[in-house]
Amino acid sequence: MALSYKQTQIIRSTIPALRDHGERITTTFYRNMLQAHPELHNIFNDVNIANARQPRALTARMCHKHCSLGIKPEHYQIVGKYLIDAFGEVLGPVMTAEARVAWDKAYWVLARMLIGREEQMYRGFESEGWKGWRKFWDGKRLPEFLPGQYISIKLEMDSGYVQLRQFALSDSPKPDHYRITVKRDRGMQVKKAGGVTNVSPGVVSNIMLDDLQRGDEVEVSHPAGEIFLDRLSGGQHVPIVLISAGVGVAPMISILNSVIEHQPSRPVSFIHGSQRDMPFEDHVRRVRQAAPNVSVNIFKSRLAEADLIGVDFDYDARVDLAAVKPEDLYLNNGSAEYYIADPSKLQVKTQ
Repeated sequence: MALSYKQTQIIRSTIPALRDHGERITTTFYRNMLQAHPELHNIFNDVNIANARQPRALTARMCHKHCSLGIKPEHYQIVGKYLIDAFGEVLGPVMTAEARVAWDKAYWVLARMLIGREEQMYRGFESEGWKGWRKFWDGKRLPEFLPGQYISIKLEMDSGYVQLRQFALSDSPKPDHYRITVKRDRGMQVKKAGGVTNVSPGVVSNIMLDDLQRGDEVEVSHPAGEIFLDRLSGGQHVPIVLISAGVGVAPMISILNSVIEHQPSRPVSFIHGSQRDMPFEDHVRRVRQAAPNVSVNIFKSRLAEADLIGVDFDYDARVDLAAVKPEDLYLNNGSAEYYIADPSKLQVKTQ
């Protein structure tokens, strides 16, 4: 049922207050919801909640991420209640009875749309023989993912809860395995007497790097993600520009490898920024040497003394697209496709 005109006006009038108190609202929402429903620690990222990244990411959770995490219709009921309650707790008299009814209605308009789409996606997963979480190793053929997509990993914690993390697939599709690339999350560095302490380090990344051994079994979700390379669109002569920074290199490698395997003459421009070491750097440079249609621009902002320009990096700076040769950006090609991963670390200058 659609919102009435009056309800639409009420929602518009409360948006400024919600914007002003957004982080406090979402922090209140998570606190109250997880106190009442601790089982939801099995879905939400405890580390991100602790360091405030989770509240800022609330609105980014849509269908693909929901399906990757195993979100079900019953979760919407819980989230809706505690989200609207948080509006009232933080905004006080601004959140009138009429405003609460209007926001509750608006929430369910969106929620029903998402639930419907997610049900379609789950049915699609099941048609490929994949229901819920799948244990690796299980020896069965894997469905082909789309380059640029991700999977979720489920790990049991000492607390008794599980933690879910999403990792981009970092290779072209293979029938017998998926590859992900895990970066150690050391947390935020805080200066204290006697040195530097890492606060809220990544839980799952450190367990995966320190504790998991070859042959250990983990549970994995079906590949998902709405930003991916569609090999059926474009063609051999349509340029692709891949721009990434930090951990964003993983899905770009998946796309690069897929293009090299299936469209070897397609023009590709690979642009990446990192502090020091870039994952897959040797691989990318080998690809460039073997494929004249591939150009590479690597930016590094914290160089080691032994780093050599043209060998270990191309630019001593954060990613600055103004420094890239125009022909590597294909700005004059109206059909060029652009893929950007982790843009928060990109520094773009225009002239």
